Amino acid sequence: MVRSIRLQNVTKKKNGVTILDNVSFTIPGSLFFALLGPSGCGKTTLLRLITGLEQVDSGKIFLGNKEITNIPVHKRPINMVFQNYALFPHLSIFDNIGYALSIKKIPKTIIKEKVLKLANAFHLNSHLHKKPSQLSGGQQQRVSIARAIIEGPEVLLLDEPLAALDFKLREKLLIELIELQDELEITFVYVTHDQEEALTVADKMAIMNPEGEIEQMGTPKEIYEFPVSRFVAEFVGSTNIFSGTVDKKDNEPLNLSTHLGKFSLDQKKVGSWAKDGSRALLTIRPEKILITKRSSPEFSNFLKGIVHSIVYTGRSTYYEVLVGDTKVKVFEQNDEHVEKEMIDYDDEVFLYWQKENTLALEGV
Repeated sequence: MVRSIRLQNVTKKKNGVTILDNVSFTIPGSLFFALLGPSGCGKTTLLRLITGLEQVDSGKIFLGNKEITNIPVHKRPINMVFQNYALFPHLSIFDNIGYALSIKKIPKTIIKEKVLKLANAFHLNSHLHKKPSQLSGGQQQRVSIARAIIEGPEVLLLDEPLAALDFKLREKLLIELIELQDELEITFVYVTHDQEEALTVADKMAIMNPEGEIEQMGTPKEIYEFPVSRFVAEFVGSTNIFSGTVDKKDNEPLNLSTHLGKFSLDQKKVGSWAKDGSRALLTIRPEKILITKRSSPEFSNFLKGIVHSIVYTGRSTYYEVLVGDTKVKVFEQNDEHVEKEMIDYDDEVFLYWQKENTLALEGV
């Protein structure tokens, strides 16, 4: 069984600035794990500490039950794929892929066997004689991944590996990475600031905040549907957030009073912190809201406003609706097979959603 990676109270500073502040969490073994956070939050530094390219200022790093904090990089069963590919320009693709084995004096017959197997899996057979400059960006990235896994590491760290690629190629390689991890059954740790990439690839994920702290861990669905803070709710996906006060009377439905009105909450989705008069945030995802010009009394919550902007994105239509002086975001799925009412600029519309889709967060 592939071992987990555990960070225990890890702190790292650079030039007197704290990059990672007392970070503790565990990356489960054999899973595709995504580390998501804004630029500059310490994601790459965290990877470099795990692989041994940098040393912690304090704290410990474990692979399973074995501490690897001070083990040199070449003795850790961990490899890393960089954003810039870092291929050797003077070597052929064959020699790039087999480089790690060749410097260990592995017999050439074994190197050839392993390189050809990976080249076949990565659709690189016809390119093995070429130099990196003769390959496309997507092909170069495949080479860098093949080179990283040829030694059979327990852990593969990927530092924004698809950032330089166009959208279509990025989509294709994401699927290939998911299939590769499933086949190899080793731990993938994928660092990105792109929320869609993280939600696509991850079995589990962690969200880092700008202060270099882990804000939340869980499955993509848990994090998207049940963010624990305003930062996570706004960083992962798009959302509407209204500030208000909890209205919690005995034997009465739970509500949140805001400047836009009073909204019903699902009692089961509100933490024990919610007392009558507590300050709270209401968050509702734009795709959970129905936009219509017709009255629909069966919904728990509603607002009435004026359509301020409309953006057609292909798969959906994005609306901004002005409710008083507040803009409310709505995503409507586009389906040409379903007859829909026409909604235009300056139309008066209703916005409806159920209390089960409303999440209350502690805070202001």
